[in-house]
Amino acid sequence: MPNSFATFALCAWPIVAICLFATQSLTRAILWTLMGAQLVLPVGAYFKFEMIPQFDKFSIPNLCVLLGCLVLGRRRLRIFSNFGLAELLVSGLLVGPIITSLLNGDPVQIGAEVRPGVGLYDALSFAENSFIFMIPFFIGRQYLSKSEDIRDTMFILVIAGLVYSLPLLYEIRMSPTLQAQIYGFSATDFVMTARWGGYRPMVFMGHGLIASFFAMTTAVAAAALWRTRLRSFQFFPAAGLTAYLSAILVLCKSFGALLYGAVLVPLLRWTSPRVHMRVAVVLVSISLLYPALRSFDLFPTHVLAETVAMISEERALSLEFRFVNEDKLLRHAFQRPLFGWGRYGRNRVYSEQNGQDASVTDGMWIITVGQFGILGFVAQFGLLALGVFRAASASRHLRGPLQDTIFLSALALIVSANLIELIPNATLLPWTWLLSGALLGRAEALKRQLARDPAQMKLTRIGSPVAARA
Repeated sequence: MPNSFATFALCAWPIVAICLFATQSLTRAILWTLMGAQLVLPVGAYFKFEMIPQFDKFSIPNLCVLLGCLVLGRRRLRIFSNFGLAELLVSGLLVGPIITSLLNGDPVQIGAEVRPGVGLYDALSFAENSFIFMIPFFIGRQYLSKSEDIRDTMFILVIAGLVYSLPLLYEIRMSPTLQAQIYGFSATDFVMTARWGGYRPMVFMGHGLIASFFAMTTAVAAAALWRTRLRSFQFFPAAGLTAYLSAILVLCKSFGALLYGAVLVPLLRWTSPRVHMRVAVVLVSISLLYPALRSFDLFPTHVLAETVAMISEERALSLEFRFVNEDKLLRHAFQRPLFGWGRYGRNRVYSEQNGQDASVTDGMWIITVGQFGILGFVAQFGLLALGVFRAASASRHLRGPLQDTIFLSALALIVSANLIELIPNATLLPWTWLLSGALLGRAEALKRQLARDPAQMKLTRIGSPVAARA
């Protein structure tokens, strides 16, 4: 059980947010309020009142940022401006659960077990939760749409990575027990933290996979600073920061995050922004097409497992286990393909003999398809991916300082890696929504700039020699 300090930390975060909004720029206050909560607040602690969503490390900072922007933001927050594809996808995310609930009022019986039907109250509750969880997307799209906002995002990621490396190193050496020591409870099974003869740290992020992915993100951000040769860290060269944060990533002992870092860090440092954008588009396209490829047995699961086995037999077995469970869950999901089964575990597979749960739902994509169907998946993943496609389109005509194009392409790579990570793992966080919203907002700002002054932006394509000299 969480101790009193865990409750105090949650209750104190609005005060922290007030201090940030009072002393920092709006951009930095938004970034630190959301990032700081992800880094230091306890996972699993919450308090709940009747008829409203629970307050935890995700909802509290989201609401704080919303109120801060409503009070201090110079521009009025608009969730729906001109109704377009983004607004259509947002509507699908908010209205889809209501339709799902209306279609799933029937209880499901498996053996002696009965899974209750989903009512309208549950639909409204989930839509409310979805809106709160998506607040960072709206904030990022509206208030982080300038080039300096994207630059600040990269700097803050690197600073957060440097600071957080200390507790990460502590847990790598001593074992992942900081949350238990400080907040009185552990967020995950201690056995799951053992990796490669040591420990995989998680600090206050709830799982080692999330901490490892965060380490990868900070290393990519550092590589962007290295590429732009900005001297904002006076005593620490960007190359050294990249090397240090990459070493932290290696010590986090996560195969997936390490693979992302091994590809994205050198890609960002030594190839052109045009290549970055193409890779980002390919990655998000894979994430969007993955359910269709798995459904028609077109994804090379056996080839992938055999390739991974050449590196680690243990990881290959884990991957095969995931594929087997995905097959079972997909067969069940496609009994109600469009809007899914709803919540209460109705999307899972159970044993006909004893009614026990016989499935493991790891990936965010299979959870979404099972609960809210193909349309729910398209709405959620499509909204997350939209910024990458829009940024790739807008950047073809972008002219300006090379650092702006590098930071934009770096953000696109980070968002695309987040989308790929949602295939094997359910690691969708408010920070993911914020980055996706910021990328979409920046892409839309570039489109508006092009519409106002096409002569300024039409003559140079990203990655060309002229752009490199700009």
